[in-house]
Amino acid sequence: MPNFLSNQFFMNKDGEIIIIEDDLDDQLLFAEVFKNLKFSNKTIFFSESDKALAYLESSTTIPFLILSDINLPKLNGLELKARVFTNEKLSQKCIPYIFFTTAASKESVVNAYATSAQGFFTKPVKFSELQEIVGLIIEYWKKCYSPGDFNLSN
Repeated sequence: MPNFLSNQFFMNKDGEIIIIEDDLDDQLLFAEVFKNLKFSNKTIFFSESDKALAYLESSTTIPFLILSDINLPKLNGLELKARVFTNEKLSQKCIPYIFFTTAASKESVVNAYATSAQGFFTKPVKFSELQEIVGLIIEYWKKCYSPGDFNLSN
């Protein structure tokens, strides 16, 4: 079990936002949302989950947030989240993992939370609703505390 009293568990609120989405149209919508919201975080898109996982495992930076589709080729979003959750190096980075997918079923929501996902949203039809939801998610996590926000050695 990870030692959450260690200062190494912190969220990098200025870090990259990783978006794992295989649909190019949805990638373009997310890019437009982030352009409009004007968050300073860099966004990085992956259309294949195995490439996203390789990036996460090899990167020396700590991303701020992961937005992931569930229906992905090769390694689906649930399998990817399970690998992130069980990878000790990645789990120590305290990266919120949010699912953004086309449709929700009871099974997919239960399975998402079984992998310790921090959220599950469906992609709305209206662009304005997508922008509002993404804005709320980012604002929430920017205000959220993590163990590394405290000097726990005293």
